Amino acid sequence: MHFTRVHHIAIICSDYERSKHFYTNILGFRVIHEQYREERRSYKLDLQVGNHTQIELFSFEHPPKRPSHPEACGLRHLALEVENIEEAIAYLHTHGIETEPIRVDPITGKRFTFFRDPDELPIELYER
Repeated sequence: MHFTRVHHIAIICSDYERSKHFYTNILGFRVIHEQYREERRSYKLDLQVGNHTQIELFSFEHPPKRPSHPEACGLRHLALEVENIEEAIAYLHTHGIETEPIRVDPITGKRFTFFRDPDELPIELYER
């Protein structure tokens, strides 16, 4: 088996309109397709991230919270690559989004930080 890339990441949100605004208007991901699935009373929003990756944003009634503290087993965070970490952080701050202090990856020497989506999902910014 040979994998060529990650196709998409699926995220379940607790407040669809709030998360849709966050991922489209603040982070700027382009909407590919939006669908309301009546049988599930659920939205599915496909978003384009860069040239190769997508995010599927789902809404379900009363999804349980994901344990983040202490760290839980399973998918840990979403990492997004940026050209300039200071510009990205400044942009997030203009939208009232707090970020952690910039750290340096000891292996690559690249700078990174974290912020959180409306459901407290950790998102990493990793400088190219």
